[in-house]
Amino acid sequence: MKTILTIIAVVFFGTVAMAQDTSKEVKVDTVTVGVELNIDLSTSVKQNREVARLYKFKNSRVKKELSFTTKKNKAKLA
Repeated sequence: MKTILTIIAVVFFGTVAMAQDTSKEVKVDTVTVGVELNIDLSTSVKQNREVARLYKFKNSRVKKELSFTTKKNKAKLA
């Protein structure tokens, strides 16, 4: 009985959903606005050029020191 009522309810709600008239399309007014691009590029060249050294691994020495392990770090079986 429960399954029959469920099937009837599903069919009823399905037909009600399809019976609605949703084919109305609303026209939207479009507005076009012109765009002006006024870009002034001023390039200034710096005369003082200093060389900076870049290392491939940042803080590698610190990370190595912080990741140390001891003999007692191993897991013990209880």
